[in-house]
Amino acid sequence: MKLFNSKTLEPSGVDTTDNASTEPDKEQPWQELGLKQDEYQEIKNILGRRPTSSELAMYSVMWSEHCSYKSSKIYLRQFGEKVTDEMKKYLMVGMGENAGVVDIGEGLAVTFKVESHNHPSFIEPFQGAATGVGGIVRDILSMGARPIAIMDQLRFGAPNHPDTARVVHGVVDGISFYGNCLGLPNIGGETVFDSVYQGNPLVNALSIGSMKHEDLKLAKASNPGDLVILFGARTGADGIGGVSVLASETFESTSPTKRPAVQVGDPFAEKVLIECCLELFHAGVVAGIQDLGGAGISCATSELASNGGKGMRVQLKNVLLRDESLTPEEILMSESQERMCAVVPKKRLKEFENIVNKWEVEYSVLGDVIDEDRLYINWGHEEIVNVPPRTVAHDGPVYERPVAYPAYQNELNENSSAKLPRAKNAAELATQLMQLIATPNQADKSWITAQYDKYVGGNTALSMPDDSGMIRVSEESGLGVALATDANGKYAYLNPYEGARLALAEAYRNVAVTGAVPRAVTNCLNFGSPENPEVMWQFKEATAGLADACLELGIPVTGGNVSFYNQSGDVAIYPTPVVGVLGVIDDVARRIPSGWQDDGNNIYLLGATYDELDGSAWAKDIHDHLGGQPPKVDLAKERLLADLLHGASIQGLIESAHDLSEGGLGIAILEASLRFNVGARIWLGDILDRDDIDQTAALFSESQTRVLVSVGREDDVKFQALCEARGVPCLRIGVTDATSGLVEIKDIADLKLDDIRQGWSGVMSGLFG
Repeated sequence: MKLFNSKTLEPSGVDTTDNASTEPDKEQPWQELGLKQDEYQEIKNILGRRPTSSELAMYSVMWSEHCSYKSSKIYLRQFGEKVTDEMKKYLMVGMGENAGVVDIGEGLAVTFKVESHNHPSFIEPFQGAATGVGGIVRDILSMGARPIAIMDQLRFGAPNHPDTARVVHGVVDGISFYGNCLGLPNIGGETVFDSVYQGNPLVNALSIGSMKHEDLKLAKASNPGDLVILFGARTGADGIGGVSVLASETFESTSPTKRPAVQVGDPFAEKVLIECCLELFHAGVVAGIQDLGGAGISCATSELASNGGKGMRVQLKNVLLRDESLTPEEILMSESQERMCAVVPKKRLKEFENIVNKWEVEYSVLGDVIDEDRLYINWGHEEIVNVPPRTVAHDGPVYERPVAYPAYQNELNENSSAKLPRAKNAAELATQLMQLIATPNQADKSWITAQYDKYVGGNTALSMPDDSGMIRVSEESGLGVALATDANGKYAYLNPYEGARLALAEAYRNVAVTGAVPRAVTNCLNFGSPENPEVMWQFKEATAGLADACLELGIPVTGGNVSFYNQSGDVAIYPTPVVGVLGVIDDVARRIPSGWQDDGNNIYLLGATYDELDGSAWAKDIHDHLGGQPPKVDLAKERLLADLLHGASIQGLIESAHDLSEGGLGIAILEASLRFNVGARIWLGDILDRDDIDQTAALFSESQTRVLVSVGREDDVKFQALCEARGVPCLRIGVTDATSGLVEIKDIADLKLDDIRQGWSGVMSGLFG
């Protein structure tokens, strides 16, 4: 696809800055490139003339929604404003860099981030998902860290829709292919099905890397005379305009910018690139490295120069190409994968060359850093770009979009689940529980996760289906980190402020149940079109909710991603703020699994249960109902619960711990039994009496701040005393049973583990083969 027709250019085939000055009224395809008229005028104001075709290409991709955050900046600032000194205690690098960096002790740090690759993954699911993994891994690498694990957060359309299988197979294959080839364990994530994501699946990818404190690197060009070197794969036509433009538009438009080529990934090239970059860092021959993902060379050169407060002179003809027919504009916009841009002191050039040659990685010197606030790019002898780099990379337009309370919101919130019929007897309750565990969203996801290598590298301590992924960082001490990502689009649709808080609370709790201490947050905020005032209301509410909740929990946002335009026509997805929480554990040998393993352990429910069924799996999957208000969350109590879990794990009092979330206590009991095929005897009477609820609420309520734990009988007294001292409600509701093969729920049903597993485990393979 050619975004620029050579017939519209000068006789030489290149639109130069001289041409731009002498032909100010030349017609340009600014609208086709996704720019608004006032944005095009602002570019002319900045330059004092019309832009060249190459400058127009750069501004169009760098000012796109995906790259510039122009509709979200005013709301994202609060993540940096609503913080305390205590929240910054472990924060080494915060927002604004390629990824946040957190001190985990012992002189070690981790960097982690989650990003979206939604629209490319709908158009070409395999490559869209694969290159999403590749891109986030390079972000981690550019901080000086070795990537050590990945996770994925997936939202697909209705499982029975004829197009869903295409997307599911492509996305899962793409993630497994790229991650497995890189040798990175996939330690967790989420998979959710809902018809609202039919035309806009969400493919969010997270990566984490580890480093010593002294290995931290920032991507900037601040020393005049340093060389600018492009290395890695050659530049091709794949991904021209790519995610930067595609993710900034809806699918309905027919203009050529809407469906640019999806990037094509080569994980084997990336694996070599990882080792090459790490050796360059350790040898000290680079001042910084920037990955080339969204916006390609446009992004790398302008951001490096802007970050360093300097400028650059670049010769674009030095770029090594896979396709010699590419125009300068297309070279600047190409998002071809597995490429990095290094800033190298001249005196270290020979060392740089020796290392890249050792790894058989191609490179070319594009230019050098200059002591001037200007980015000059030449095509041979002709100047095609002459811009202040900060205006491209950081000082793009900032919008305060119109915000409107949705017309449907009151009716939605008034449509409570209270009117839904509840089970009339025990048999009906048991049927609903068995029905719920066999729905696509509650069913076993091992058909997907079995395609990912979870244990490569030998440092995985926990992975799916446990509540968090956990990876060992230090093989000497056992120091490690736990990671969980969560989002409930139904909750956020009902109440975006509370929905974001609930996503954070669940991820925080999922980390805490492993025995780790939550320390930092990343996010990927997936929403509809920012040009829709109702969507902007959702976004405003969700970001405020997340920022306020982080302040209450005392953990900082280290960075993240915004993905807008997730809609087809006028139909937007549910607001889906994916929240990732990272926790630290001093020794992964102390990890707590999510299921019980031993016979005769007492089962405790921590936390109180309320009649909260609005937005629940029970309401949606049993009654096809969505309305009312999501559960309330008390974040002070979440902190207390997390402190209790950590204290109990330090003392070795807990054998297992499982968060209660979608599906409530009923699903949590079945999942904890299925984890290691150990049954249980459960009684609900004390819950009904203490919390004044009925059996339906006891089994299916999605009240927050609840965890199901198993405790050895010898530790009962200590554990109950700890709960009492911490002020956490604690109720013994059962005992584990490794011999009967049953989950016995008194007064409701005796369910065979084999029957539960049969309904739970065959859903994905039945749907997708």
